[in-house]
Amino acid sequence: MASEDLTIVEEPEEEESEKEMTFLEHLEELRWRIIYSLIGVGIGALVCWIFVDFLVDDVLLLPARKVGLELQNLKPFGQLMLYFEVAMVGGLILSLPNVFYQLWKFISPALRKNERKYISLIVAFSTLCFLIGVIFAYFVMLPYSMRFIRYFGSVNIKNDFAIDEYLNIILSIMLGAGLVFELPMISFFLTKLGILTPAFMRKYRRHAIVIIFIAAAFLSPGTDPVSQIILAVPLILLYEISILISKFARKKN
Repeated sequence: MASEDLTIVEEPEEEESEKEMTFLEHLEELRWRIIYSLIGVGIGALVCWIFVDFLVDDVLLLPARKVGLELQNLKPFGQLMLYFEVAMVGGLILSLPNVFYQLWKFISPALRKNERKYISLIVAFSTLCFLIGVIFAYFVMLPYSMRFIRYFGSVNIKNDFAIDEYLNIILSIMLGAGLVFELPMISFFLTKLGILTPAFMRKYRRHAIVIIFIAAAFLSPGTDPVSQIILAVPLILLYEISILISKFARKKN
């Protein structure tokens, strides 16, 4: 009786084996991602320090000059601290691609291999969304804010402000708008985690629009309906874009 040779065919091993990380390894990874982000912010701050006079005089003080708002420095080292703060915030905005890259690299172990190749695209889109929010705040929201705080109140009280208070208003509006414009990326991430679905967002679209208009009434710099609509319309568009992003992420799942 002829014996048959049995050939055992081995499956090819994966080129890159997935390794389960312990909790302490995750903390170590997070620590290094934070360090890399801070290094990027520091480099960006040094670059902004070179142009800090332009950033202060021709960018941040421009909205106040347009409405004739006079600013005062009431602290001995107030302007020095102002310049440091402008350089640091500018460094953060300048290094946003690196910050978002480090964030997504930390999250990437939770993604599939075919999804990790989109990290560069996600970083670029996240940066673009934030910058659009900052630009929208500077050219649309800040002019309304400055006119409102300049002319509100009694004519017998002169509305002049300390430079640090003015800077807090400027930076909070710009950075806040940048974070709000990250809504599409937040919807993408929550969809990938299975927390959010496009069907859920479509179902509660009307509720979201009502909430957006209520939020715009509180967040808008002016009390007139025009400024509230100017703020609400981009938020509604962002919500619709978030639905499309969630649908795309759902298909990838």
